[in-house]
Amino acid sequence: MIRLGSLAGYPFEGPRLLGGWTPPARPGVYAICYKPEPDSKPDRYAVIYVGHSGDLSAERFPFSHPRAPCWVRRAGSKWKVYICTYEVPGGGPGHREQITRELAAVYQPRCNTERYGHAWKDEWIGEYSSAPNTGPLARRGPGSPDPPSPGGGESSGLR
Repeated sequence: MIRLGSLAGYPFEGPRLLGGWTPPARPGVYAICYKPEPDSKPDRYAVIYVGHSGDLSAERFPFSHPRAPCWVRRAGSKWKVYICTYEVPGGGPGHREQITRELAAVYQPRCNTERYGHAWKDEWIGEYSSAPNTGPLARRGPGSPDPPSPGGGESSGLR
């Protein structure tokens, strides 16, 4: 088992050597990996492709997948390509796609043709300095008294 993704990640099965692996006829998210430094760091993997499928057995694994030549080129040999799979509990196609996009944003896999960023754009949420929760809690206007200071001894009037 390996955890992939942001924060605690998702519990993927594997990594398994892709050559000789028989994919199950089940939906899932998958990550293709290789060992960039197999001699000095044999337990470390680099994600080079992420995808999802409604039927993993239909993805033409191990090496008839359209992106397989890229995997083999990155790993250096078809016997150095690994796969990790995650069967999303109760997850439909939209949930699998969301996880795939998250993984693509986190790892930026070189064999994926689509790229996803993991940063928010200011126009989506506004700049931090313009957020309403960054200023004083009570608004002051002309002629308004200053907001009470914490522990200033003023009563809120509630009993």
